[in-house]
Amino acid sequence: MASLPSGKVTKWVVLALWTVLLVPALMLAGKLGDVEENDNSAWLPGNAESTRMVERAEKFQLADTLPAIVIYDRPEGITPADMTKARADAEAFKGIKNVVGQPQGPVKAQDGKAVQTVVQVRKDKTGWEGIGKVVDAMNRVGEENAGGLGFHVTGPAGYASDSIKAFSGGGGLTTITAVVVVVILLLTYRSPVLPLLPLLTVGGALVMSEAVIYLLAKHAGLTVNKQTSFILTVLLFGAATDYALLLVSRYREELRRHEDRHEAMAEALHRSGPAITASAATVAVSLMLLMLATLNSTQGLGPACAVGVLVGLLAMVTLMPALLVICGRWVFWPVQPSYGSAGATREGIWTRVGAAVSGRPRIVWTGTALVLGVMAIGVFGLKADGLSDTDQFTDKPQMAVGEEIQSRHFPAGSGDPVYVVAEAASAQQVRTALSGVPGVADVSTPMVKDGEAIMLGELGDDPSSTAAMRTVERARTALHRIGGADAQVGGNTAVVLDTREAAARDSEVIIPIVLVMVFLILALLLRAVVAPLLLMATVVLSFAAALGVSSLMFDHVFHFAGADASFPLLTFVFLVALGIDYNIFLVTRVREEALLHGTRRGALTGLSATGGVITSAGLVLTGTFAAMASLPLVFAAELGFAVAFGVLLDTLIVRSVLVTALTLDVGRWMWWPGKLFRHHDDPRPPSGRSDFEPALAGT
Repeated sequence: MASLPSGKVTKWVVLALWTVLLVPALMLAGKLGDVEENDNSAWLPGNAESTRMVERAEKFQLADTLPAIVIYDRPEGITPADMTKARADAEAFKGIKNVVGQPQGPVKAQDGKAVQTVVQVRKDKTGWEGIGKVVDAMNRVGEENAGGLGFHVTGPAGYASDSIKAFSGGGGLTTITAVVVVVILLLTYRSPVLPLLPLLTVGGALVMSEAVIYLLAKHAGLTVNKQTSFILTVLLFGAATDYALLLVSRYREELRRHEDRHEAMAEALHRSGPAITASAATVAVSLMLLMLATLNSTQGLGPACAVGVLVGLLAMVTLMPALLVICGRWVFWPVQPSYGSAGATREGIWTRVGAAVSGRPRIVWTGTALVLGVMAIGVFGLKADGLSDTDQFTDKPQMAVGEEIQSRHFPAGSGDPVYVVAEAASAQQVRTALSGVPGVADVSTPMVKDGEAIMLGELGDDPSSTAAMRTVERARTALHRIGGADAQVGGNTAVVLDTREAAARDSEVIIPIVLVMVFLILALLLRAVVAPLLLMATVVLSFAAALGVSSLMFDHVFHFAGADASFPLLTFVFLVALGIDYNIFLVTRVREEALLHGTRRGALTGLSATGGVITSAGLVLTGTFAAMASLPLVFAAELGFAVAFGVLLDTLIVRSVLVTALTLDVGRWMWWPGKLFRHHDDPRPPSGRSDFEPALAGT
């Protein structure tokens, strides 16, 4: 396998195959947006009450629409001319494609300073993009001849429109991520040409991944959305570039040992390929565990990202080697590794770190663990119970401004009610019970069709707020007690509530399973029990510290209102999946050296040998996830910060200092009950330099 992309003829075959495959892949990848489902209700499992309500409400023609709440305001007071314009706009809205029914209003506020009109917008197959086009058309109508009258579209349709505009920054995210990768690779390789090859390879892998994901969404029922798309981009750039770092560092070493670059690549791929494959397979397995989620968006994110990692792996062990061999040694210019030359032999920083840690390892690991424990205290202040619509953005889009104006002049829940469907015979009893629920401001007269009745409940609080969700919980409790009514509560507020509850359930179920899976992988790899347990403890401590610091930053620096309900689970999976890569790369090298020289020397040599590559890989992942902050979305900023900080902490402190100190202190007991446990340390002191150092010094 290693000889295929490095052969004198087969390198061109590999390049030709990728070129041929990328032509249809480009066309399929461009259609990924057509199969995205960005509506919250599409993310929920089928057994959620709000999901079942969508089916029951279809007969009343309320399931396929979102309310667009149009707000006009004039601080000095609405004039007769303003009311005339609002009425004319309401008529004009009816002519916009996907606007259905008769607009409700315009209604003037009691203080006479604002006007509200509610327009129902049909959700078509294009999802949020179609709603965004409707809102854009409404904006053109409202802003024409406004004469100083304020105009804003808010409510669920306004939120969908502003969200799709925020997510449309995905193209910019790709550019920023690519720039970050290039800058880090320039600093790593100190070559102006070499970074272009990983970038080109990752770009091809991204296109191929999006094509495969499109086919899975189109024909296999995979749920994807805009969130999936931007996380896929960041993860693929980060992970695949890490694999490139491993391959190139080994290739450069082999170029000094082999005059023929084809032989050098075959050997480099033979040596580094297993580590790269094991790393990618571990990440993919961890991500696939997200399929156990009940939340469809999380369930779809796992296999989509796993596809990206596996395609990235395929590209890095086929296309990348072929490109490197085709280009030749000059691609490393200005410092080309010539045949027979020696690599740098200076003492590396990680050799010095190992020497410092080895003096008093117990003090080092206990002190490091205590510091991480203190950092983790902040996790108790994490508010991961979801965000209101206006708190979802890092800036203040149109819908947020409109909602603020609406809340000043109209009842908070007007325009976006909860829906209740019940048996027609119990309609009045249900209406009475719903009216008595604290937080419900008004209930409409039941409308009956086919033996069922529907009624709308106006909320007294912002429909996307936590207070409104508590009202929905109270309403469900009260209505479920009515025997024979079969009453269910739905609507946008109920959807958000069910999404929140499903995300909490997924975290409770999936996190322990991921931990067990990671432990089993490490136990099989290391043929031990103690080492996997200690490594798992460092993983949990690292995650808790990253989450604790993130919570403090969100509250006191970024001033975010909270975090999405799925934030802890996604942060955990990404940090564990990516962190296990570094664990595998470090401890397998330690074990290899321990077989020859004992655990103490193996720990120091392993750190010296892998420190450079792990650091470079960690910086790449940190940079790519930090690029997510370029999107004006709180979820993207929070996930990007938490994973970037966690990876940096994991790379520089946990793997390099904590794990090394633990290994030095525990000694051969790390490998209990395996055979290596009975292997005593080499009494000779470590040389302070590993066999890999020449290759890593150039990295």
